[in-house]
Amino acid sequence: MDLSNHINQHRPLADTICQRLRAEIDKLGFAEGEIKHFPDYDQARFELVKDPYTGAENLACHWFNASNNQRLGRLQFNSDGSFYAEYDVVKPHPIKKQWFVDGVSAWGRADAIKAEAKLLPQL
Repeated sequence: MDLSNHINQHRPLADTICQRLRAEIDKLGFAEGEIKHFPDYDQARFELVKDPYTGAENLACHWFNASNNQRLGRLQFNSDGSFYAEYDVVKPHPIKKQWFVDGVSAWGRADAIKAEAKLLPQL
């Protein structure tokens, strides 16, 4: 299967994952407009990567900032039907001042998506 077929095959789930990542960011309570970028499947760069265990091709998606010099996140669909996604926030928590929001992550399968914010103690 070629790259464009992989992209189209994963589109419905990828859109759901992007919505879930955005919902995790929104739950943190940032003010309107404070977060400038959110994951969008159509704005990702795509590549096929070989699964070291099965030899199958996995679809990897990467998001970059506007100048394309800093990666903001990634999403990988694995040959076993699972996925893992992460997206950078990199801001102090808007409500809980003792925490810093590194990013959000999501993982699982189409029928069981889990997600959470990645928090670090504020220094």
